[in-house]
Amino acid sequence: MDIRCTPVEIRILGALIEKEITTPEYYPLSLNGLVNACNQKSNRDPVMTLDENEVLHGVDSLREKRLAWQLNTAGGRVPKYEHNLRSVFTLSTQEIALLCVLMLRGPQTPGELRVRTERMCTFASLEEVETALQGLISREDGPFVIELPRQPGHKESRFTHLFCGIPEMSSPELLQTVRQETIAGATGQYQDRIRELEQEIRILHDELQQFKAEFTSFKKQFD
Repeated sequence: MDIRCTPVEIRILGALIEKEITTPEYYPLSLNGLVNACNQKSNRDPVMTLDENEVLHGVDSLREKRLAWQLNTAGGRVPKYEHNLRSVFTLSTQEIALLCVLMLRGPQTPGELRVRTERMCTFASLEEVETALQGLISREDGPFVIELPRQPGHKESRFTHLFCGIPEMSSPELLQTVRQETIAGATGQYQDRIRELEQEIRILHDELQQFKAEFTSFKKQFD
């Protein structure tokens, strides 16, 4: 997928999609309505505090990408805004709902996505969510979604959208998950060696801490 959006643009796009489906009587949105939808405290992660200028700038950028439009209706006192995702991409209702929730709430597991898309569509089972996610991953004009490395201690993988590009792999969380996957995929011989080295590091760390404590105690004798 060639499109790259900023987090502000994604918040605007997600808010427009959500309001079109959940409150069609108030859609398209006025600027004030769009700002409120972007800054909503519920069903948002992270919570943002965007002002009108930031939202207008984001809308203008989305219009350049053909992902949003400004409507000036006859007799309308203020311009209204709507998304254009369905015209740019052929997406099912389930796919639209999944992308919307991922845009508004960040990486999530299939179980979380099933619950959080209930206001927009129905998934009969968890397997149906996973099938829709795999469809977004394998699209010829995509991928639109990526499966993140599984977090240590968690059974389910999380998924995230790719409208902002591939997530940075330098965060501590992702580095840790990549490290875990690397160890798990290594042969038994290398796993044993890795564990030995980690144990040696822990021993050296403990000895260093003990040496520092003894030195501090010795130094106090001359203070």
